[in-house]
Amino acid sequence: MSSTLATPRPAPTADLARPASSAGGWRLAVLAEGRWATAAVALFLLALPLHLLGAPGWVWGPLYAAVYVAGGWRPGLDGLVALRDRTLDVDLLMVLAALGAAAIGQVLDGALLIVIFATSGALEAIATARTADSVRRLLDLAPTTASRLADDGTEETVPTERLRVGDLLLVRPGERVGADGRVVGGVSEVDQATITGEPLPVAKETGDEVFAGTLNGTGALRVRVARDPADSVIARIVAMVEEASGTKAPTQLFIEKIERRYSVGMVAATAALFTLPLLLGADLRPTLLRAMTFMIVASPCAVVLATMPALLSTIANAGRHGVLIKSAVVLERLAEVDMVALDKTGTLTDGSPTVTDVWPSPGSGLTPDALLTLAAAAEYPSEHPLARAVVAAARDRGLRVPSARRFAALPGTGVTATVGGRAVAVGSPARPPAGRPEPAATALAARLEEDGRTAVLVAVDGRAAGVLGIADQPRPDAAAMVEALAGLTGAAPILITGDNPRTAAHLADRVGIVDVRAGLLPTDKVTVVRDLERSGHKVLVVGDGVNDAPALAAAHLGVAMGGVGSDLALRSADAVVVRDELASIPTVIALARRARRVVTQNLAVSAAFIAGLVAWDLAGTLPLPLGVAGHEGSTVLVGLNGLRLLTDGAWRRAGGDQAAPAGAPPPSRKTAPGSVTV
Repeated sequence: MSSTLATPRPAPTADLARPASSAGGWRLAVLAEGRWATAAVALFLLALPLHLLGAPGWVWGPLYAAVYVAGGWRPGLDGLVALRDRTLDVDLLMVLAALGAAAIGQVLDGALLIVIFATSGALEAIATARTADSVRRLLDLAPTTASRLADDGTEETVPTERLRVGDLLLVRPGERVGADGRVVGGVSEVDQATITGEPLPVAKETGDEVFAGTLNGTGALRVRVARDPADSVIARIVAMVEEASGTKAPTQLFIEKIERRYSVGMVAATAALFTLPLLLGADLRPTLLRAMTFMIVASPCAVVLATMPALLSTIANAGRHGVLIKSAVVLERLAEVDMVALDKTGTLTDGSPTVTDVWPSPGSGLTPDALLTLAAAAEYPSEHPLARAVVAAARDRGLRVPSARRFAALPGTGVTATVGGRAVAVGSPARPPAGRPEPAATALAARLEEDGRTAVLVAVDGRAAGVLGIADQPRPDAAAMVEALAGLTGAAPILITGDNPRTAAHLADRVGIVDVRAGLLPTDKVTVVRDLERSGHKVLVVGDGVNDAPALAAAHLGVAMGGVGSDLALRSADAVVVRDELASIPTVIALARRARRVVTQNLAVSAAFIAGLVAWDLAGTLPLPLGVAGHEGSTVLVGLNGLRLLTDGAWRRAGGDQAAPAGAPPPSRKTAPGSVTV
């Protein structure tokens, strides 16, 4: 058990509040701890084979001694500091138990305990430091300066922290918005995925709200500041992640809470067993031998080694199958989950727009391929995500995309170009770049939008030629994963997303989710999670973006999708699905529950052996070698039981029927006559 669990480290909040030099010192301390742990592991691996192969004690003895020093000095020192404050740190007892084991010849067991403590402590310290660094880097999303317009129209560049409510900003194409506010002039499209998680840029015009740190598109905007920069949405994301991380930092393994009380009782009993007989006139040597035997057979070392092999085997098995579980505490929490909240974009979906439908207008005389070719040619010079989706669809179908001339991008509207002598316009049906669309095209666009897609109107020579449907497609295994989670937890998962309600509802219908919470900002997601937990649920949140980070940090457990996840989401989460396989989520929950059952079995076996040996030592005379043999025998037994969780068979059994079939197609959906679904 790491000292960080018994005596919690400062939360990331404390680190961020320090000056840069102090934060640098914190990182140096973490780096030093990692080096000491690495040294302890290396020395142990060097000494172990020499010991097992029968080399002389003077060869492996100094190496084991170096293991004790490298891995034990830090928890020992922390324990002494805690003892000065009248707190008996369980890690100090572990170090003393390791030294006691060495004193009676069990040098290997003591060194193994030291290595476990040092390694787990270093890993947790590194994870905490990285989370703090990621939260700090999130502030870089917001620009440091902004262009402020005076009443007379003059422009000045000012630091964003000097902005005040009511200031007027000019946001040029390609710039990030300097503060939360409302558009008072101009038309553009803003990529606000970092805040809302929406996969596509959102059209902005007079009256619309914009957020600090979001990326402006091709049009210029005038924005009236509505919030102080310190109270912007991006600043609140930072504050929420810090607060949530600090709240979860002191969490301990359940077994550690028991060990703390047990260890106090064991120390008191050992002291009494040594001092009372001496006061009554007993001889020193047999009294010391009885007390030492008692300390060995009653030591929580057996409980630690009965617990950790099972937990570490589970963590290693999950990692081998693409799920990074950051600590044993996380594994324990994972087994308790009874409610799952899922993000949409990048979690249940691929995270990038794809052309799903190509609908030529009746009477246009165009085939679906011809319509897609013209649209792709016009969109080819554009960097807009929708344009890239159209071009990619044409390439995927093997279409030759001709060159376009006279290309022009109209902010918030679309593009126009000349393709093969024909005037082609591609854009939004609400603001068509080539005049008013025909009723038939408007009806087609409305049908697409009702189905949760983004409709793109294509006009040729001033007349509506057809409509393209674009959507962020659900992952093939999303529906199976939702069903498996419902079966495991006994409660249907819910969808929490910043996307619009219509798109969210359509996606939820396709994957089998009924409870949909849409249009949520990061603060709203945290509110949903906390409301669920106040009602008694242990909530698992699955997400991938910056906007998911506060909910990931605040939940009972957060899981990030590693393939598309933002750096902050990956750091804020307790576990990461490295390979982006949704089927891994229910499988790892089932494996964590299996690990909990194995740990329970191991604790029962360990307790039975300890009780029997202690009773023998107190009621009679337990020979020290027999006590050590019984103690070590129980440790080996439960250790082997825990190692069963390391096999591929354990992963397959945990998955069972939970895993989604590979390559399972998404649910079928209806298409209109004469349309082509891509």
